[in-house]
Amino acid sequence: MRKGYILFLLAVLTLLLTACPQQAATPAPEPTKAEEAAQPTQPPAEEKVIRIGAAVSETGRFAREGEDTRQGYILWQEWVNNEYGGIKVGDERYKVELIIYDDESNPDTVTKLTEKLITEDKVQFLLGPYSSGLTKAASAISEKYKIIMVEGNGASDSLFERGFKYLFAVLTPASRYTQSGLKALADAGAKSVVIAYKDSPFPKSVAQGAEKWAKEYGMEVLAMESYPADIKDATALMTKFKDLNPDVFVGAGHFVDGVLLARNAEEVAFTPKAFMLTVGPSNPEFVEELGKTAEHIIGPTQWERTMKWKGSYFGTPEDYAKRYEERWGEPPTYQAAESTATALALHIAIEMAGSLDSDAVREALLNMDVMTFYGPIKFDETGKNTAKPMGAIQIQNGNIVVIAPKEAAVADLIYPMTPWNER
Repeated sequence: MRKGYILFLLAVLTLLLTACPQQAATPAPEPTKAEEAAQPTQPPAEEKVIRIGAAVSETGRFAREGEDTRQGYILWQEWVNNEYGGIKVGDERYKVELIIYDDESNPDTVTKLTEKLITEDKVQFLLGPYSSGLTKAASAISEKYKIIMVEGNGASDSLFERGFKYLFAVLTPASRYTQSGLKALADAGAKSVVIAYKDSPFPKSVAQGAEKWAKEYGMEVLAMESYPADIKDATALMTKFKDLNPDVFVGAGHFVDGVLLARNAEEVAFTPKAFMLTVGPSNPEFVEELGKTAEHIIGPTQWERTMKWKGSYFGTPEDYAKRYEERWGEPPTYQAAESTATALALHIAIEMAGSLDSDAVREALLNMDVMTFYGPIKFDETGKNTAKPMGAIQIQNGNIVVIAPKEAAVADLIYPMTPWNER
């Protein structure tokens, strides 16, 4: 009886299921705003990115200048991504991914890293390293792959005598580094010059330019001597120059050897009427390291915060300097400023081209004629910036002040300088 009842129920259930048509699924109700907020959000669409690479000296003999270079690049990247909204390419915005490796101040390392950036990291553009020697090595690789490299820290004229099409430099070439300073000294009455230079491309270009400008301004060049790149003691060289009794000493090198030359000159009491060094005097750390020895030393400068330029992006040099100090806790050197200007020039060219194609961006660089916080930028067919003049500074009462050219000067040249033993 129980078994028959169960069979009866199953039969009734089967009849009901076959007799009723299937209903379409009822759509789920739209979630309320509260329910939407409680649910996990979908990830945003993938951002468009421009990959830019650089090998920069974080260690080795160019570590000081390399730090300035790196910080200048990063300042631009943070500004373009976080404030500017990304580089405009046509109707789209691209954020910048900046890949930086330590080149250890070594040409072989910079060569390998530049190759890695191009072939493994797939960067679309490159920013230059610090120094002419490292720029020469890196640019040979970028040229091989037809990848644009914009740089601001390789000033040797020889870089632009190789017929390269993809190398551009925002800085004034090395041959003009001493022009403003030597002109001011000649006007003040200087009659003779001695020149010492590190045996590497950039200092050699500076020295050759110094020889040219000295002669052009009526000064006699009494001697021109090279010294090794790893020099540890320059007292013999300073003694030799002391015996020649020149009005002006010019030392063409980098920060570390500039400090050495000044110290050794003081040690042997070599006191010309003017002491000029190419790299160092414009850096506040030079004054901190040498103290009173730094007084009245002259140096060329690509840029100073007191200059009168004004651009559309970072404003005036003083505006840039304040931004840099807020970010890094120290005033910018000209190496930092020109590194930011390097990245900015590439940025402007990409927007002018409206494209990421290398040839289109290259054409935009060749047609560029802009004013920036760093000064005017206009490239010739070799990639040099032909529009920007070089300035000269002198350390006065521990301050770095522009003394030439006249249109940029904020102080008068002190000549002759106070002898070392009277400071």
